[in-house]
Amino acid sequence: MKLENLTVIAESKGKKLYRDGNDCIKVFDAEFSKADVLNEALNQARIEDTGLNINKIKAVTMIDGKWAIVSDFIEGKTLAELMAENPEKKDEYLELFVDLQLHVHSKTSHRLTKLKDKMSGKIDMADLDPTTKYELHTRLEGMPKHKKLCHGDFNPTNIIIAKDGVPYILDWAHATQGNASADAARTYLLFWLSNDIEGAKKYLDLFSRKSDTAKQYIQKWMPIVAASQSVKGNEHERQFLLSWVDVVDYE
Repeated sequence: MKLENLTVIAESKGKKLYRDGNDCIKVFDAEFSKADVLNEALNQARIEDTGLNINKIKAVTMIDGKWAIVSDFIEGKTLAELMAENPEKKDEYLELFVDLQLHVHSKTSHRLTKLKDKMSGKIDMADLDPTTKYELHTRLEGMPKHKKLCHGDFNPTNIIIAKDGVPYILDWAHATQGNASADAARTYLLFWLSNDIEGAKKYLDLFSRKSDTAKQYIQKWMPIVAASQSVKGNEHERQFLLSWVDVVDYE
């Protein structure tokens, strides 16, 4: 297989997605950790067992000295594309988006990493002073422990609406088991990072109403989530996320 003969369908930091017929090939940069690639594939395989509509794993291999994950190619458009093309339907798409996330949260996968453990390690790595880290760890430890399936990067670019109208949820690299409100806090911040402030507010209102969860409770997760996510991304994103840590009044 020669990658130069394939079509690049998406690209992000450290990885490229190619289409090869009915296959989607995610190719990681040469310096990408083997452990991270295998963990992503394992996460995806475990999510298959939940019965959710996802692109199923076909193979984990090496191409031109780079690790690659081969999975089903889902023909369709992302929810983000549909929102951009049909702004008058954005509220309708947001309803579907939240319903899909709640469907994810209705599932369990007990062999996934615990969300609290992952966030605790990320807080330790964050560019924060020891006092702030201590406060964040204290708040994290005090939050209720759940075992719900959390996507970890649930945003409209990771939802594909297939040609037959069936939605598929992609990219399970950050999946954990834990508190659904932490997952919602992450999604809220992702809307902010994409400069969709109105979408963020509408999303939070919808998630709160549909999940019967107080917005204030979801907001309590935001500094924890922001700190844990600040260790990745570019400098602008890190500074934005750290600003969410700074504005919190700790109890």
